[in-house]
Amino acid sequence: MIDESLLNSLNAKEKEIFKKGLQDLIDQTYVIEDEYKKLNESYTALQDFIRQIIEVQPNALWVLDENGEIFLQNSEAKKSEGLLSFIDKNRQTSEIEHEGSFYLVKSTKKSDKIIISATDITQEKRQERLVSMGQVAAHLSHEIRNPIGSVALLASTLFKKVDTNTKPLVLEIKKSIWRVERIIKATLLFTKGVQPNMGYFYLNELKKECESSIEHYSYSKEIVFNFDFPHVAIKGDVDLLTLVLQNFLFNAIDAIEESDNETGTITLSYQEDKEFVVLHVKDDGKPIENKNILFEPFKTTKTKGNGLGLALSLQIIQAHNGKIELLEETKGFSIKIAR
Repeated sequence: MIDESLLNSLNAKEKEIFKKGLQDLIDQTYVIEDEYKKLNESYTALQDFIRQIIEVQPNALWVLDENGEIFLQNSEAKKSEGLLSFIDKNRQTSEIEHEGSFYLVKSTKKSDKIIISATDITQEKRQERLVSMGQVAAHLSHEIRNPIGSVALLASTLFKKVDTNTKPLVLEIKKSIWRVERIIKATLLFTKGVQPNMGYFYLNELKKECESSIEHYSYSKEIVFNFDFPHVAIKGDVDLLTLVLQNFLFNAIDAIEESDNETGTITLSYQEDKEFVVLHVKDDGKPIENKNILFEPFKTTKTKGNGLGLALSLQIIQAHNGKIELLEETKGFSIKIAR
């Protein structure tokens, strides 16, 4: 509030100076207000920019205040809401397991804020485990290969010398040896990697191989096999594709063996397609218990097997630029091989 007596005491020149000073003060106030608005807009834009940076991070990210309350977080952090309570905020780096997943956690303190990031390393952990298991499996396979070869040779010699009544027993021994040799071959192939030797062959050659492999596989129930493979030329590695069909065929046999039915039917068929050679493998055996682990190495829901069959089959089909899919209407698989 300006004192009127003070204004009245001023002469004209002093009043003009006072008026100009007052106008300059008002103008300066407007300038300051405008600068404040610009500063506030810049601060808001900076906040939005920081939020965007946090949001695009692939890992869960939290910023906590001095009371440990969430000051800022991204959507990945919101998805893993329960994870934060398991994190030791005093440790700069740690690994934790939560609900079946593994996380690499890093924590840092800036001023009165704590920044915490949690990166999902489940896939890396699984890969490390697979590499380790694969190395052990490969070593064991190499160690087993020589004595198994000797046993197979002795069994063949024994089969020729024993009487007729004993031959079925030796035949079962030979079947078991053949199965072990397949496991060794599959394990070494899986650990070394699949490199197909591509060439043209006729599809009905696979039918002959499948019929021959059944003679080496033991099962107790009455199973009807329908192999509907026409005389069609396809391109691929005949040995690897034979191994794939054997894996699916043996899985189907095991599923029937584990079912409550006394009999079963397995069908291998061909379907016309412009882009792929499509093979269907169907059976009426025990339903698949866990579809999520079907192609995971060293995991199986069967009483038989080591969990490598389908994982190796997927590798082989992918090496042929193909894919394997579950059938929807009936129990079975669709194997697609690129033409």
